[in-house]
Amino acid sequence: MTYETVVGLEVHVELSTKTKIFCGCANEFGGEPNTHACPVCTGMPGVLPVLNKRVVEYAVKAGLALNCEIANFSKMDRKGYYYPDLPKAYQISQFDLPICKNGYITIHTNGVEKKIRILRIHMEEDAGKLLHEGSLGSKADYNRCGVPLIEIVTEPDIRSSEEARDFLDILKATMDYIGVSDVKMQEGSLRCDVNVSVRPQGSETLGTRCEMKNVNSFSAACKAIDYEAARQIDLIEDGDKVIQQTRRWDDDKGKTFAMRGKEEAHDYRYFPDPDLVPIVLTNTEIKAFKDALPELPAAKRARYVSELGLTEYDAGVLTNSKYIAEYFETALKAYDQPKKLANWVMGDLLRLLKDAGLLPEEMKSDPALMVEALKLVDAGVVNVTVGKAVFEEAFKTGKKPADIVEEKGLKQISDTGELEAMIQKLIADNPKPVADYKSGNAKALTFFVGQVMKATQVKANPQVFNEIVLKEIEK
Repeated sequence: MTYETVVGLEVHVELSTKTKIFCGCANEFGGEPNTHACPVCTGMPGVLPVLNKRVVEYAVKAGLALNCEIANFSKMDRKGYYYPDLPKAYQISQFDLPICKNGYITIHTNGVEKKIRILRIHMEEDAGKLLHEGSLGSKADYNRCGVPLIEIVTEPDIRSSEEARDFLDILKATMDYIGVSDVKMQEGSLRCDVNVSVRPQGSETLGTRCEMKNVNSFSAACKAIDYEAARQIDLIEDGDKVIQQTRRWDDDKGKTFAMRGKEEAHDYRYFPDPDLVPIVLTNTEIKAFKDALPELPAAKRARYVSELGLTEYDAGVLTNSKYIAEYFETALKAYDQPKKLANWVMGDLLRLLKDAGLLPEEMKSDPALMVEALKLVDAGVVNVTVGKAVFEEAFKTGKKPADIVEEKGLKQISDTGELEAMIQKLIADNPKPVADYKSGNAKALTFFVGQVMKATQVKANPQVFNEIVLKEIEK
């Protein structure tokens, strides 16, 4: 039997406000344990939370960017459960009246466009963190208590790990573009719960789902989906039943492990938080938030295709990071050749960032350095191979490409007399490649290309020496 995988995601996005959601504690990553905590965010008796207005603004902007309906009236609720890192024994969240609902993200997987519906986006506070110290036991760090989150819940519209990855990539880029989160997965600013079930191909009935909690990388989410789908299919094929439960993904072992039975909404005993007033937004306020949004990745991608003539693939790569898009557009103002510039950004810049272990937002290189290297190539000062090597050194050192060329004597050799003498000797010393070329083997020319480049330390002008090689062979 053929089975279909059904996936829903619950993505937690940490908002980059200066202070926490219900108190004035700094909303900062790190710090000594329990130094960013106060009686409010740790839930001491007698304290009263006050909702951070900026959290509401960021949640609304996220909803608008994800094509959601924004509620004019919503409220905060208490979600009751006990865990050692949750000192109040309840979390302030939203239940039946979330601030955003009915949105979507459009993904492009394997050339096919598809809408992934978003059921809801709600605001909530984060819990603390347990520090496990082996035989010494565990300690609680409450610095993260009260950090503002939005939870983005999809409908079960995703059908593969590839679609999940595309959705998460676009979601991350969108949150980054609108500035509501730094989306640093390594710091827990973006993490997701993955719900997976399987069903016979063609069936409309959903299977029993299992949830993998707090998966903290996109690659781990994809591997968890593939593993869990295969595990459930094996159970069904063996005549067993899939049990609805919460499971943990172990990235080192590449497996999921059962943690507990999966809770339903009634298990959390939701009720309106009596200490917080409802959230009322006017249509004028919502419009002002919408007008303040920047150009979003989807719109930017479409513009790159329609106005700059780039391919869908190129536009997707360039817009996947706000910082790469900014680099490209800054360079484009000084170098109006979009395709050539895009190739250097996607090929050389992204490779150098990867080799250096840098995220795009950590990049210090000035786009003007790439533009200068490209212009040196266009002017015939250096060939493409040398130009790319020059840009690499400029990226690493900050030196100007023209200075690097001058210091290292990298100017392109276009002197026909010098190249003619070199090529004539090569042809005289190597009659076999000449004969091969005259017999119809055009690839035989690559021998002379390689020898000339080697002799000139890759500084020969390719166009000039190609013409000379052909002319001398024909003699």
